Amino acid sequence: MKKTIIDRLYVWGFTGVLAVMAVLFLVLPKEAFSETENRSLQKLPVFSWDRLSSKEFSKDVELYISDHFPFRTEWVAGKSAAEQLRLQMENNGIYKGKDGWLFEKFDEPDRELLAKYIEAVKLFAQKQTEAHLTFLLAPNSIGIYPERLPWMASAYPQQDINKEIGQQLGDSLTFLNGYDILKPEASSPRPLFYRTDHHWTSYGAYIAYRAYAESMGWTPLDEEQFAIRTVTNTFYGSYHTRSQFSGLNPDEITVYEPKTPLQLELQIVDDGTVTDTLYDESYLDKKDKYSYFQGGVHALMKLNNKSGHTDMSKLLVIKDSYAHSLLPFLAHHVDEIHVIDIRYYNGSIGKYMNEHDIDNVLLLFNTSTFVEENNLLKLKY
Repeated sequence: MKKTIIDRLYVWGFTGVLAVMAVLFLVLPKEAFSETENRSLQKLPVFSWDRLSSKEFSKDVELYISDHFPFRTEWVAGKSAAEQLRLQMENNGIYKGKDGWLFEKFDEPDRELLAKYIEAVKLFAQKQTEAHLTFLLAPNSIGIYPERLPWMASAYPQQDINKEIGQQLGDSLTFLNGYDILKPEASSPRPLFYRTDHHWTSYGAYIAYRAYAESMGWTPLDEEQFAIRTVTNTFYGSYHTRSQFSGLNPDEITVYEPKTPLQLELQIVDDGTVTDTLYDESYLDKKDKYSYFQGGVHALMKLNNKSGHTDMSKLLVIKDSYAHSLLPFLAHHVDEIHVIDIRYYNGSIGKYMNEHDIDNVLLLFNTSTFVEENNLLKLKY
C-alpha cells in the first residue's frame, strides 16, 4: 500500500512538472535570436500537406520545441557541469577534443533530404542559362581535423559527402570542393578554423578566397599585401556556448587590412543602413564577436567598391555566414557585390538577378549547413 502511494506521488509529481513546463512553453515569449548560441532560432513551422509528407514539417516542429524549451540555456549549462564531473567528452552535440578543440558532431546525412537540396541547386543552375555559377562547399573543423577528436569519437567523413555532392551536381555549375582546398593547409601552425566556434578563421577564408580567385582567372592578393591584425583575443564561439565546457582558452579574431585601402560602401538593405566599412567594432565587446564581420547576419546586402580597377562588374553571393570573412577579399575584385542569405531572403533569386543584371554567382555554404538547410529549396522558385 505504501509503495503504491509513493508510486502515485512520483507519477503525479512528474505529470505536474510536465504540465508546468508545457504552460511555460506556451506563455513565455519566443526569441528570434539566441545571443548565447549566436544563431537564429527556429521559427514557428508553417504547415502544408507537402511539408508533412516530406518530413520537413515534423523536423521543424522538433527544432522549434528544442529551441524554445523553457530555461534551455540553464538546462544546457547544468547538463554540461554534470557531464564534466563524469569526465564526459561530449555535451549538447559538441565534442571536447584534444588541445582545447571543440567539434560539432557530424553524422551521415539524411539521403532523401540531401538529394532534394542538391536537386534545388541543379534546378537553379539550369534556369540561369546565361550566368556563370560557382559553388564553393566549405568543410567544417571536424572534417579537417578528425585526429583531434576525443578517444572513441567518430564522425562521418566530410570529404566523402563533399565529393558526392560535387559528383551529383555534375557539370551544372563549377564546383569547388573546400575540403580539397583546405586540407593541404591543415598542418599549418595557423588554424583554419576557430577552436571554439563553427566558422573558419580569416586565414581559412583567405585560403578559400585564393582558390576561388584563381578559378575565376583573377590574380589573388598575396598575404604580403595585407596588414594582418588581431582585433580580439577573447572570442568564445558557438561551440563553446552550446557545450558549456570549462577551462578552455579563447580564440583570436584577425582581420586582413589591405595596405592599399579600398573605398567601399556597404548597404544593409534589410534596414537601410549604409556604412563605409565591412566591420562593426561594437561586436568586439559582445558575446557574438564573429558579427564583427558586416555586423552579423542580414537577408540582403550590397557592397560597392568605388576604387576601380576590378576584375568583374557584378557578383551575387548566395551564402551562409561563412561568407562574412570572405567578402573583404572578394571586394578587391568586384565593383558591386550583392549578398543574399538563403535562410532569411524570401524573394525570387532568379528575378533579383534579372532586375539587377547579374550574370555571375557564387554559392558558398559549409557542409554541416548544406546537408540540413531546408531553405535551400527556395532556389527552385
